[in-house]
Amino acid sequence: MSLITDGQVVLDLTEPDRHAATRRLAQTLVDTGRCTDLEQFIQDVREREELMATGQPGGLAIPHARSAAITEPSLVFGRAGQGIDWGAKDGPASLIFLIAAPADGADRGCPFIRRARSRLPRSSAPRRRGRTRPKRGPWSLGRTR
Repeated sequence: MSLITDGQVVLDLTEPDRHAATRRLAQTLVDTGRCTDLEQFIQDVREREELMATGQPGGLAIPHARSAAITEPSLVFGRAGQGIDWGAKDGPASLIFLIAAPADGADRGCPFIRRARSRLPRSSAPRRRGRTRPKRGPWSLGRTR
């Protein structure tokens, strides 16, 4: 099964903060049958965020967690036109990748994280805001070869 579906892509994130944005992105996992307990998953993501902010240079955020509420490794992509503060030193994030893995998943999610990071733009690259359709969609990350 694919890590991401069309139902797990949110191109109009307008939430005021990372907690509200996380909730909206996580709701797509409930809607697609990949999360059995929204509140538990959100709590797991918040606990992970307390260890270290997941905002990355270049306008990216990669919140993630292992959770008993997740039924299969999943990715949710969100784009926030105005950006959302995710704790990065260089400012708000406009591209958010929420990664969810089952608590008992051992290392099933690790290869995916490596693949995702390798496809993200480098911090020295110019930020591309306002682009309506990327040439290569984030949903291609979940496809296996």
